[in-house]
Amino acid sequence: MLKVNSIYKTFNKGTVNEKRALNGVDLELNEGDFVTIIGGNGAGKSTLLNSICGVFRVDSGSILIDGEDVSKLPEHKRAKYLGRVFQDPMMGTAADMWIEENMSLAYRRGKPRGLKWAITNKERAMYREMLAQLGLGLEDRLSSKVGLLSGGQRQALTLLMAVMQKPKLLLLDEHTAALDPKTAETVLNLSDKFISEGNLTTLMITHNMKDAITHGNKLIMMHEGRIIYSVSGEEKAALTVDDLLKKFADISGEEFANDRALLN
Repeated sequence: MLKVNSIYKTFNKGTVNEKRALNGVDLELNEGDFVTIIGGNGAGKSTLLNSICGVFRVDSGSILIDGEDVSKLPEHKRAKYLGRVFQDPMMGTAADMWIEENMSLAYRRGKPRGLKWAITNKERAMYREMLAQLGLGLEDRLSSKVGLLSGGQRQALTLLMAVMQKPKLLLLDEHTAALDPKTAETVLNLSDKFISEGNLTTLMITHNMKDAITHGNKLIMMHEGRIIYSVSGEEKAALTVDDLLKKFADISGEEFANDRALLN
């Protein structure tokens, strides 16, 4: 479903601020794979996701989604393949629009647009049923503005909207980092539910090593723009946070540098 072939990305080329963010990354995900990504500060995790989305054009290499080379496609043309949830709960939804209006935009994504726009009663019933899965009471607040929701409610709604059309690839970019622990757990459990039920191919960046081990069927570790460690199956399930820290030090020759990860 995703094939990343030897991609490179350098920012500020030829200046004193030159930074190679991706250094020959190779990655392959089969349909239904759920891969967690960890790494120190500046490891290239978000640059990898942004390159897949088309936010950044890679310098060389190729990115294929479901067999189609999207390397040269602009961001808006890749959007039909992707669902994405950002770290900031304020992104991914329109604050001044109602919940049902936001869901309607997600439902119509990638579909032909005509003059007909009104939300039908059938759609509303469908939205209520979807929102009820969140367990947050939002099914009774379809006409509430999204800007009035809490961060956790908004992130759960964004997640629901991201999976509504069953994307080829779901990208979760530290999507629980800005939430309190209890709310983060709720959103992670919802993520697991939607990914499992939809058999969604997923990449999740997380700063929480325990979450990286617990969730998904494969884990990759990045450092200095490269994937330095990959583990899956029973070997992944048997890992501990101490194992990951030791593995990072052994391979990179450095101490793991990510304050949020270490605090967790």
